[in-house]
Order: sequence, then structure tokens, then C-alpha cells
Amino acid sequence: MSSRFVAACIQNSADVELAPSLDHCERLIRQAAAENARLICLPEYFASLDVVNDLLVSRALPEQGHPALERCRRLAADLGVWLLLGSLGIETPPGHKGAGKMLNRSYLLDDRGAIVARYDKIHLFDVRLPGGEDYTESATVAPGEAAVVAPTPWGPLGLSICYDLRFPQLYHALAQAGALYLATPAAFTKTTGEAHWHILQRARAIETGCYVIAPCQTGTHVGGRASYGHSLIVDPWGRVLADGGSDVGFITAVIDPAEVAAARSRIPALKHARAFRPPEDLTQPAPLRAAGE
Repeated sequence: MSSRFVAACIQNSADVELAPSLDHCERLIRQAAAENARLICLPEYFASLDVVNDLLVSRALPEQGHPALERCRRLAADLGVWLLLGSLGIETPPGHKGAGKMLNRSYLLDDRGAIVARYDKIHLFDVRLPGGEDYTESATVAPGEAAVVAPTPWGPLGLSICYDLRFPQLYHALAQAGALYLATPAAFTKTTGEAHWHILQRARAIETGCYVIAPCQTGTHVGGRASYGHSLIVDPWGRVLADGGSDVGFITAVIDPAEVAAARSRIPALKHARAFRPPEDLTQPAPLRAAGE
């Protein structure tokens, strides 16, 4: 495992169309690579984002020949960097039980442009927010079923996407499986971001003793939906090393794997985790008892 390295988060505001979004992201990736970033992470739906009938959607295409995936693979090889593609809209393959919907899929690419790992978003954003904002991601997206920890030259990276952030059991599982770093790419809404984004990102870092690398989209998109921005890099002690604010651009921070071991030695919560019986489910009516029982 290598020692310290520079990680970057790209913070863009995606267009509906692929070409302008990819052109902009490539410029930012090249700038981050010029500042010695070796792991460059992009947000959820970085290549295409739209809001139709209150649904957050992306330009879904088959994985084979997907222009965003192919372009990013060439770019990773050209620059000699690792790329985390926060997510792309991918058509479900023939025979998939989510036929008719798409996959919200993240990709990790190595510095030769090879696909190291794929992750399909497990938890889908079906919520009603104050002010009349309604989102039903499950109407268009088929959920993933498997957590993923991917190898990198700097140690294992746990993958997740956006709404997954609210489910700490996923991140505990990733850390227990060896993850030193957690990727949490998102297109967090401005409403929920203002309330919860920083708190949740720091909590996931503190609970697991992992670095958290959180690229997020920013600005108002076609359809009127606003993303929060504030891409973050958080260290294993919960300190924010970099915050992207609300502007388009990128952030970088030096990542030191030794800090993971240091944080976990101070508070070895992962080692202290124990299995337990769940509490009685009081949401269900008590069973009827026969007379005399």
C-alpha cells in the first residue's frame, strides 16, 4: 500500500446533454491532475442530470459503448490517474429484474482506464420535503443489492452514492470489510444539504475511522432542482480538510493512510462492535391470547 496521496473532488453542475457536461468535467479533471491529484472523484450523475415531473433522472444508456464511460476511461489512461465516476445512468441489461428502469451506477477506473469496480446505488431517494419537493427515485431506478469495497494503490475504497449516506450500517459494513476511504458522491438537494450534509459526512468518517471523499453537484439544473454543492474531504477524526462551497470547480486534500490507523487506535469502535438481539417490534399489534394464557 502506498503512502500519502492527493485526492480531488470535482464539483460541477451537469447539463441534460452529455457533451457539454463531459467537456466541463474534463477541464476540471485535467486541472486537478495538474495539481498532483491521483484519485479524482466526480459527483452522482456528473455527465447528465434532469428533473422531469419531480423525478431526478439521467441520460440512461447501455454500459457497452457508453460515451461518458469510454471518454473517462481514455482520460484516466491519458493522465495516469484513478477516476471515481460518481454515477451514470445505465440501462438495465436483458434479464435484469429491474427491467424498464435504469441503474444508478458508480465506476472506479484505474490509471490505465480499466474498470476496477462497479457499484449500483442500494438506497433510493423516495421522499417528500417541506415546500412541495417530492422525489421518487424508485420510479425510474432499480436498486442495487451488493456493497462494494474496491482495491486501490492506497488501500481499499468503499463505494456508495448520495442517499446511501443516511444508512450508517452500510458504512460500518464497508469499514469492517477493510475500507480505509469512503466515497460518497452525490447530487444532494439544497434543502437537505443545508440541514444535514456536513453532519452526516463527518459522522460517517468518525463512526468508521475512514477518510470520506464526497463530491457533490452544485447549482440549479434544468427543471429547477437545486443541488447543494459543498463537496467535502473529511479526515478519519471528522475534521473537514476541504469544502467546495457553492461554486463550480474542484477541491483537493492530502490523504494520509496512517491517519486511519491513528484514529482507530484512539477509538477502536470497529473492534468493539458486537452482535445483539433486536428490540421487540412495537409497531406491530400484539398477538391475541387465548383465555387462560
